[in-house]
Amino acid sequence: MMTKINKTTEDELSTANKAYGLLKKEMEKLAAELKVANEELAFQKEEKGKRAAELGIANKELVFQDEEKGKRAAELGIANIELAYQDKEKGKRAAELGIANIELAYQDEEKEKRAAELGIANKELLFQNEEKEKRAAELGIANKELLFQNEEKEKRAAELGIANKELAFQNDEKEKRAAELGIANIELAFQNEEKEKRAAELIIANKELLAFTYISSHDLQEPLRKIQTFVTIILKKENDNLSDIGKYNFQRMQDAASRMQQLIDDLLAFSRVATTELKFEKTDLNLILEEVKAELKDTIQEKNATIEAKELGSANIIAFQFRQLMYNLISNALKFSQPNIPSHIVVKSSMVKGSKLNNEKLSPEKNYCHITIKDNGIGFEPHFSERIFEVFQKLHGKEVYSGTGIGLAIVKKIVENHNGIISATSALEKGATFDIYFPAN
Repeated sequence: MMTKINKTTEDELSTANKAYGLLKKEMEKLAAELKVANEELAFQKEEKGKRAAELGIANKELVFQDEEKGKRAAELGIANIELAYQDKEKGKRAAELGIANIELAYQDEEKEKRAAELGIANKELLFQNEEKEKRAAELGIANKELLFQNEEKEKRAAELGIANKELAFQNDEKEKRAAELGIANIELAFQNEEKEKRAAELIIANKELLAFTYISSHDLQEPLRKIQTFVTIILKKENDNLSDIGKYNFQRMQDAASRMQQLIDDLLAFSRVATTELKFEKTDLNLILEEVKAELKDTIQEKNATIEAKELGSANIIAFQFRQLMYNLISNALKFSQPNIPSHIVVKSSMVKGSKLNNEKLSPEKNYCHITIKDNGIGFEPHFSERIFEVFQKLHGKEVYSGTGIGLAIVKKIVENHNGIISATSALEKGATFDIYFPAN
């Protein structure tokens, strides 16, 4: 029984504790809400204080306004009295004003009429102004156009003035040129007369040269051949009857006759080069070189020589003369080779512009065929480079090297027939180089 009572008491106590816990929580909430309410109340109290202060200020302002209203009321009383007086005056003024209004109405009607007329006049004036502006704009454009035209005219006038000065200068120059041309024509006429004289003299000289050539080839060579023939017969048939001195003298006679024969042949070759008709044709230089090599075959073998051709092409030349040129230069190179050294001759050609040659004898605008013949022979001293092309000029005696001294003169004449130039460069024991330039076309 006791146990049951205790259990009941515990249950009630537990329930009371729970209720207390809930109550405690509610009280905490109320305390928090009360705190918030107190803070709100304090804020409202402060606001009320502010409103009370503002209300005090407003009351003071209201009292001040009431005082001002009193002042205004007193002033209004005085003003009403003044106004009553003014009303009387206004009555008078109203009558006057009525009359004035009637007058004013009449004036207004007049003004309206004038305004209407003025409006019409203004419209007319505006129209006229617009027309004036249009005319002014058109006039402005026309003035600008006129100014532009005037500027152009001034420019044309200036240009015309310059052109006239230039024309006057040109006319002066033409007159000078005409005068110079007149003098040049007189000079040219004189030169033509001189050329005709020279041509006539040249024709006579050519005839004489032809006669000399005929005599050289027939009348001079015939006794020379007889001398050579009789000397040969004597040396063969009378050799045993001749003394050593006689044999030596006859041998010298035969050598002299041979040299005389060679001289006549060279002179004939030189005259043919000077008088033969010049006929140019496109020719392969390789073929000419092969013909010369074939003609000099024995000498080439004897000298153990090598003739090398490099880039030889075709050229517009007088074929038989150029063959003579090649023959003379290559035979010279073989003749003047160094002892115990195989002769090596190089022949090459190329095309070159005259402007790159820096030679006053050649035209800068033309293309030239450049032929070089170079050897490794005995050479010659540089100061002989011009002399070797003169007729009968020999750098060595006949005891050392045979020849007449005409071969290179023939070469130079052939080059001149091709409107070209030839030059030689050399040094002792360094070989010689011959450079030939003639127009490609």
